Amino acid sequence: MDTDRGQLAALYLTRFAGGFGLATLATLLPTYIDLYDPSGLVIGLFTAAFTLAQTAAIVPFAWGGDAGDKRCVLLAAVGLSAVTYVAFALVDGSWDLVGARALQGAAATGASLLSLALVGERAPVGGRANHIGKANAARLLAGIVGALSAGVLYQTLGFTAIYTLITVLLVAAAVAVVAFVGPDGTRIEGFPFGSLALNERLLTLSTFRGQYAVAVTLVRTWVPIFAGVAAAKGGLAYGSFAVAVVFTAEKAANMVCQPYTGRLSDRFGRAAFVAAGGAAYGLVALVVPFTPAIGEALGLPAGLPGAAWLASTPLVAALGVAGPVGGVATLTPAILPLVACNALLGVADAFREPASMALFADEGETDDDGGVAASFGIREFVWRPGSVAAPLLGGWLMTGVGMAWVFYVGAAAAFSAVGVFLAVLTARHGAGALSTW
Repeated sequence: MDTDRGQLAALYLTRFAGGFGLATLATLLPTYIDLYDPSGLVIGLFTAAFTLAQTAAIVPFAWGGDAGDKRCVLLAAVGLSAVTYVAFALVDGSWDLVGARALQGAAATGASLLSLALVGERAPVGGRANHIGKANAARLLAGIVGALSAGVLYQTLGFTAIYTLITVLLVAAAVAVVAFVGPDGTRIEGFPFGSLALNERLLTLSTFRGQYAVAVTLVRTWVPIFAGVAAAKGGLAYGSFAVAVVFTAEKAANMVCQPYTGRLSDRFGRAAFVAAGGAAYGLVALVVPFTPAIGEALGLPAGLPGAAWLASTPLVAALGVAGPVGGVATLTPAILPLVACNALLGVADAFREPASMALFADEGETDDDGGVAASFGIREFVWRPGSVAAPLLGGWLMTGVGMAWVFYVGAAAAFSAVGVFLAVLTARHGAGALSTW
């Protein structure tokens, strides 16, 4: 393995280890709720503590990475992540879990920002989106493996063994970074956020990203809700196995496509891929509420291929999860169109995500007073308001005017984001910017 490939592979492993821990813990949160029976306020804090800590960690980690050695800051973040999962193994109540979630949010932000910044710096400029796509694919693969395995691992091994496995993965990632990732010689004086906040290209990208955060948060959050909640609330009332299949379809499609779409955006213009991915996301989101009608019209089967066989296997029964898996009898012809729609949402996001990340990396590297880590930090900040407001909006839409309106509003936000982005891009940078960026 040559030096460049070794560095990138070590960074991909870091992305995988971090993604596996996040997905596993997210899947186990309902188990903690059942164990500790917390109040509604504390349940909200399980998510709020994580999000607030993420936001608070952006500036110190990004500034530290640009002002110092990004590799050292990444190792500190990975080490903090390992400490976090040791803390989870020691959790003995709801408030302990809130504290561990806050620590997890800060560590995850640092590891994500610095690993992406290093991938952006170490990848060749002409292949930057391709390598960022590969890094994201590693994270998405970890999300799939973590989400699908967490329940089985808990049933068979318990919490401590799960967190031991995650810690071992993180330690292996840290060893790989030390062994293969060279020191970072770039140093940014001052406070790069100030310069980048006025960067014309980043401001143009932010006109898209700020609105698009609403679209993605609404649609990505409510597709599994649509699949799993009771019919009386506008959902399809599917069991947990079917919901897991719907959930992972998006991640699997995104994971498979990102390296390829990233390579294409390196060749044909990243801004065009951002716009195309956003528009496609809006179109597919519009279709989601119509999946029951589509299934009926096409005469599709009310089930998932192989699900009935899986439910009957001795292993599934022995693990005590036969009930959710065996709930295939409650499925409807909407299941296959819904899985297909969520997979297409993953494909659409695969067009947008590596191209967008590469554009932010480009600006962080070329801005005289900026930095790659700070550029990714701004990217995170722009996303936050929409991602916080969207769940509140979605809850009101779901209970006030109906589940379908969550997807209509999500689609409208995607279309608006693309329209404003194209208008600003053309006005500020010329019609050719769509292909030259």
